[in-house]
Amino acid sequence: MRLNIRALRLGNAGIGMLCAFVVAGTTYAKEPDAGKWKPEKGEFIVPAGPGGALDTAARMITHLLQKENLYPNLVVVNNPGGNMAIALNALDKHKGNGNYVMTSVSSLMNQEILGKINHKLSDYTEIATLFDEYVAVAVKADSPYKNIHDLIAKFKASPDTLNVGVATSIGNHIHVGIASPLKTAGVDISKMTVVPYKSSSESMTALQGGHLDVVAATTPNLIGLIKSGAIRVLAIGAPERLSAPFENVPTWIEEGIDVVPSSAQGVLGPRDMPKEQVDVWVDMLATIAATSQWKEFLAKNHWREHYLDPEQTREYRAREYKQIETVLNDLGLVKK
Repeated sequence: MRLNIRALRLGNAGIGMLCAFVVAGTTYAKEPDAGKWKPEKGEFIVPAGPGGALDTAARMITHLLQKENLYPNLVVVNNPGGNMAIALNALDKHKGNGNYVMTSVSSLMNQEILGKINHKLSDYTEIATLFDEYVAVAVKADSPYKNIHDLIAKFKASPDTLNVGVATSIGNHIHVGIASPLKTAGVDISKMTVVPYKSSSESMTALQGGHLDVVAATTPNLIGLIKSGAIRVLAIGAPERLSAPFENVPTWIEEGIDVVPSSAQGVLGPRDMPKEQVDVWVDMLATIAATSQWKEFLAKNHWREHYLDPEQTREYRAREYKQIETVLNDLGLVKK
């Protein structure tokens, strides 16, 4: 049997190959998808330092993209500071280039509404939403506040006497994550004393040292401390109870306060990213989101799978924007 192979270069750019295979008098033709964008060496920009929730998620995404041989040359680059403006400035250097993406996080809208950054989330390319994270309210194990209603009663009586720690800035998603349900419960949230820390690990250390009365933080930052018995978690802003070690912690809804503060993470592309590049990214992210390792990763951190495509993400972010803007106005943080 004789095998004859002819390869013809297509176009001046050489973007594809047409191979004709002739075996025993029969011809088989195969033409690769010459127009499909293929990622090259790239960066996943994280608007926070190493070790936090944003960084951890980004590193798992890049790991799975490499493991599935979808994007072998994608590396995480941390660009913290400037209320996320530093990371956005880095992304702005690569307009229309899908080899550079960034963590999409609800707090970007908070900073925009507060006027702390000269960027609009809507100017960038939403690629996908991947999961929701939840803000919990914690006190020391020996705190006089045994449940969330004890804490609410204190806030109503004297909202400025308790020091509340958040990371990493006033008006971010963690601040909104505690303020939104407290507002619904009747607390004058504009009078709360809120202290920002560089990280949730720092705010939790301050809580244990007696420098704070209350801390709002996302679930990954609380797991070790709740297991050790060092803290008591009074409520979680989730739609339903989480698994161990949070199985005994009620949601705000269970406590009669019908609020689920939203905070979602995903992937954001640069301005003017071409549709063919977005489509490739959507396929890659959908593939890793279906893996057992990704699902186990979300469960370990007590995050909820929430996959949305680009159009669904834009609609979701638009709804979030209105909710966040309302709370930030009630906090008295929005410039008039």
